[in-house]
Amino acid sequence: MSDTVTRGIRIVVRPQYVAEQSQPERAHFFFAYHITIRNEGSVAAQLQSRHWIITDGEGRAEEVRGPGVVGQQPRLAPGEQFQYTSACPLTTPVGTMHGSFHMVPEDGEPFEALISPFRLAVPRILN
Repeated sequence: MSDTVTRGIRIVVRPQYVAEQSQPERAHFFFAYHITIRNEGSVAAQLQSRHWIITDGEGRAEEVRGPGVVGQQPRLAPGEQFQYTSACPLTTPVGTMHGSFHMVPEDGEPFEALISPFRLAVPRILN
């Protein structure tokens, strides 16, 4: 799990291994992650884009950038939240993800709302 606050924007990530969509014998491990973005600040802000760094268990990293999340660019007033679920395939049973969301507040400079690293791991693969 990951829980990070940047300038009043809290991002909580809960990853989950999806066994029914994985094929370990073919080095295909599928992970879903549920994200909650909550505006705990005093100013509305809009999510413009995302940046992820996905690293597998052998240290290979891939960067993913794009507009919005799941086809949306949510605007969050103070106290509002937005939730979505996405997924990531890996070729190893363990990996990590971290990144940021580019946020544009109504009254100030754009900023990167950080997403702290979280582990993607097949259950019981690690102690």
